[in-house]
Amino acid sequence: MAGYLVSDSRKVTTHRFIEMKQRGEKISMLTSYDFTTAGIVDGAGIDGILIGDSASNVMAGNHTTLPMTVDQMIYHARSVVRAVKRALVVCDMPFGSYQVDRKEGIKNAVRIMKESGCDALKLEGGIEIIDTVKGILEAGIPVMGHLGLTPQSINKFGTYAVRAKEEAEAQKLLSDAKLLAEAGCFAVVLEKVPATLAEEVTKLIKVPTIGIGAGGHTDGQILVVDDMLGKTQGFSPRFLRRYANLNQIMTDAIGQYVGDVKSGDFPNEQESY
Repeated sequence: MAGYLVSDSRKVTTHRFIEMKQRGEKISMLTSYDFTTAGIVDGAGIDGILIGDSASNVMAGNHTTLPMTVDQMIYHARSVVRAVKRALVVCDMPFGSYQVDRKEGIKNAVRIMKESGCDALKLEGGIEIIDTVKGILEAGIPVMGHLGLTPQSINKFGTYAVRAKEEAEAQKLLSDAKLLAEAGCFAVVLEKVPATLAEEVTKLIKVPTIGIGAGGHTDGQILVVDDMLGKTQGFSPRFLRRYANLNQIMTDAIGQYVGDVKSGDFPNEQESY
């Protein structure tokens, strides 16, 4: 089974992402960090899965994405890759693994690809990291760019507010997107930028744009799976649509289990050997 609305069970590739843009087919992406969730997400027909460094927040309870290490990203990526049959699997390069030194960035990129088995990597930034991006591409590794709100730079921004509302920053974002596309990136994530700017970028570059809080005119959309399923509760940005309330469902189920154990109802005779 290829999943809801998806009859094509072939493996999704970076080339197919570009083909989808060319024919006007929207690209669906979600994050995943573990084997069980990734298997469900893939089975439902998602086009791409991102092992986001958002695992730092969702899985580890950190306030930012900065603490994630290369080893931790490889661990999560391996778990996801084992479960996925169809979706394109992209792994974030964590903070500090590519910003300091080009050679170090290429070395870490090669290591993540070799040890995780994922299909591509995602890096945050534009002109500041373009030499490293080119080096990783030259090593034969597909790269997804990421512009707008780049959470690894939170200490520089000082806020998670919408980016590129001012003309100078908007022009830089357009320039960076063009630079990344021309360097050979197969897609660019646009996070928390004005919808009109995201639409402009989408028309400007030949590779797909994947939006998160960037309006409906990007070539695709991505959300954090725990947010859209309603497992997380405190995080409610304007761009987030909750498709379920797993927090409540899980709380009710666990509460019932606790009650059944306390009352002696579980396990019953049929559940005993």
